[in-house]
Amino acid sequence: MTVSGAPVDVGAVLGSLDSILPGLFETYVDLHAHPELSFQETRTAALVADQLRALGYSVHTGVGRTGVVGVLEAGAGPCVLLRADMDALPVTEETGLSYASTARGTTADGIESGLMHACGHDVHVTALLGAAALLARSRPAWSGTLVVVFQPAEELGSGAQAMIDEGLYDLAPRPDIVLGQHVAPYPAGLLGVHGGPAFAGTDSFDIRLVGRGGHGSRPETTVDPVVMAASTVMRLQTIVAREVAANEAAVVTVGALQAGTKDNIIPEEAYLGVNVRSFDEAVRARVVAAVERIVRGEASAAGAPQPPRINVLASFPPVVNDPAETERTRAVLADHFGAERVIDPGPVSGSEDVGILATAARVPIVYWLLGGWDPVAFLAAERAGTLDRDIPSNHSPRFAPVPHPTLETGVRALVVAALDRLGSRADEGAAAARTA
Repeated sequence: MTVSGAPVDVGAVLGSLDSILPGLFETYVDLHAHPELSFQETRTAALVADQLRALGYSVHTGVGRTGVVGVLEAGAGPCVLLRADMDALPVTEETGLSYASTARGTTADGIESGLMHACGHDVHVTALLGAAALLARSRPAWSGTLVVVFQPAEELGSGAQAMIDEGLYDLAPRPDIVLGQHVAPYPAGLLGVHGGPAFAGTDSFDIRLVGRGGHGSRPETTVDPVVMAASTVMRLQTIVAREVAANEAAVVTVGALQAGTKDNIIPEEAYLGVNVRSFDEAVRARVVAAVERIVRGEASAAGAPQPPRINVLASFPPVVNDPAETERTRAVLADHFGAERVIDPGPVSGSEDVGILATAARVPIVYWLLGGWDPVAFLAAERAGTLDRDIPSNHSPRFAPVPHPTLETGVRALVVAALDRLGSRADEGAAAARTA
């Protein structure tokens, strides 16, 4: 990757941040109050596209169904891709915020629910729009190409691949590096950067256990899928406890169990939603195989009239931050924010499909965590030993990042990391003089 010789004046680029913060806050409140589900982000995409066009970007819409790509060229130099995800979750908000979402929607499988930006994607979009604005305003100071990607359907794990499949790198140049961030329940103003496997890969399964229904008074005439499901759930808990070594890492979660309609009716089927997280491919293969073995084994033990149906809903790899590029990013962020505000959080068991953007381009990725919680409340909970109770995590109906200083920290981090990779006009001028 090209490395610039004369650094860009970061302070000058960030000098107008205060002037755009009121507008960014308005955008954030608007996005938070109007969440949209995966592949339904039409309003969000239109807002993003309009702002990018006003900033002078070449804009491509409908990439990966609802994705937006902006390209800004500033002469010769490296190409940097900055990414934010746009989709919300089927969660009914309980934050009590004045701008809390009251929206409702229907998921792809027909479930109606309240909608909420319970994973902070509204923060991601707003911060990237802020960085896009500052970098556009300062285009005379840097050289290269900036690609900003606003991705749909991260929550399904399929948005990044959808953008690749629909020609992302035909519409925009292949980058030299992919950069991005994810808000987390850490103190606002804090950044977390980890080299190597940073976010877990995930595999999600839709499992149907088939029994034989009948009257609750005559269970001997049935094959009860409720009991089958209960046994399966309990047996799945042994995978991590008994099949994953102490120095390895994996998570197996049964997030959904649905069966039956009435207490005296034994149903025909039971449904399980199972999710696996892992950082290592060998561990992943072993755990996935164990899930399938246990599901089939419990069905056989129960005398099920049909084998279970196991469908893969989503499967995508861990985010593996390039070690050398991660150290470079950590150093530049620490220089800008202060070393005490840049931590190594270790591997995170949450999953992200952003790594697919880097893998498809065959380039390194650096993806970091952005603290979003009120530092005073976080410190009080930490001292009381009540972090798990009092600081809601992502996907909670009470997840509520504080806009300030979360937004300005997110904008600054993206700008600083991007400018560290982009060339400067001083480099471009020097090269031209040597050629002459």
